[in-house]
Amino acid sequence: MKIIILGAGQVGASLAENLANEANDITIIDTDIGRLRELQDRLDIRTVNGKASHPSLLNQAGAQDADMLIAVTNSDEVNMIACQIGQTLYNIPTKIARVREHDYLQQENLFNRENLPIDVLISPEKLVTEHIKRMIQYPGALQVLDFADGKAQLVAVKAYYGGPLVGREISYLRTHMPNTDTRVAAIFRQGKAIIPQGNTVIEADDEVFFIAARKDIRSVMSELRRLDNPYKRIIIAGGGNIGARLAENLEKKYQVKIIERNINRCNDLARTLSNTIVLHGSASDRDLLLEENIEDTDVFCALTNDDEANIMASMLAKRLGARSVMTLINNPAYVDLVQGGVIDIAISPQQTTIGALLTHVRRGDVVAVHSLRRGAAEALEAVAHGDKRSSKVVGRALEDINLPPGTTIGAIVRNDEVLIAHDDVIVENGDHVILFLVDKRRIGEVERLFQVGLAFF
Repeated sequence: MKIIILGAGQVGASLAENLANEANDITIIDTDIGRLRELQDRLDIRTVNGKASHPSLLNQAGAQDADMLIAVTNSDEVNMIACQIGQTLYNIPTKIARVREHDYLQQENLFNRENLPIDVLISPEKLVTEHIKRMIQYPGALQVLDFADGKAQLVAVKAYYGGPLVGREISYLRTHMPNTDTRVAAIFRQGKAIIPQGNTVIEADDEVFFIAARKDIRSVMSELRRLDNPYKRIIIAGGGNIGARLAENLEKKYQVKIIERNINRCNDLARTLSNTIVLHGSASDRDLLLEENIEDTDVFCALTNDDEANIMASMLAKRLGARSVMTLINNPAYVDLVQGGVIDIAISPQQTTIGALLTHVRRGDVVAVHSLRRGAAEALEAVAHGDKRSSKVVGRALEDINLPPGTTIGAIVRNDEVLIAHDDVIVENGDHVILFLVDKRRIGEVERLFQVGLAFF
């Protein structure tokens, strides 16, 4: 596939790295020539230096025969006009744009073929908000991912000493919970992936990814760790787009406070939020945190645009007694340094955004892609089409499907039913198959499994 990426920031560069490794023809445009040289030294890609929305530069990048344009510069306006030019002058089939500004996203009739021809809108703020909201719904989870419109979920937890399944083989789970069906998709032990077998023993501190129907998630979590009490009291540090959107999503079910330094922004938040307490001040102000009973707070979310401020505020909140801290970190180098220590969960907007982008790039009918463990692994949802003659998966039992090494099938969603993957389950046309890959170099092989042969037509 021939893909033009506009913007060589964290998202653009990470996306280029993902796609270049999968035999795509990638060209990236950016104004920072130093950044482009660095990428060209590392990756097998073409680069063009200049303004991403200029027609001459898009032409130089090969827009006339491009399959896809992905606009992820730091400017919403550049992203939008580049997609307009990509359609008007070059008729590029698929145009994807990152748009941050909530005011644009609220306009229902703005983005269509007649007005602004953007096929897929990506809103990092919306994606991050949904991600944090799912984590708050499942106390103790490290990651929660929805598949098949939320019918099935993939959850990561850290196994604790004393969990009923810790120190036992995975096969014991079915004996211990005969009425709950689940599958352990992968285990990360000391940073290394383990593809679990029935005789694999779960150890304390393992990062365990399991998949189950939504209704069974809490039951399975209780087997791996103490089941935490539901969250009630939440403090959000930072009243920007993400903080405000999160407060709006949570304020009907939780007691929410938001701390914001800018007094004008505080006034805006107080007008737009109905049940949230808005506090003017710094989230690193020890006296303010104590005054607001930080020791009784269930979740402290640091969501400002400053990584260092988020980290310091989170460390202070944890030290003063906050039960759990979640920290927004834009610099990928910081994420592995802080998560699992004082900070419980580090949230990377780049990885969340990249997963959404990859959904629209994958070949075959792939309807969801999630980046796991800061990009080290991937979970995807693919729809099986065809029959036994035209498909490599339809009409076959799971044990007979030739999966690439490091790939497991976790579950199948058929209509409204979640079928946990067992060897004798047979894939049918229209099934949503949820796969887990610890070796992302095998993505192309998985995509080819779900491509329909000519016999189907």
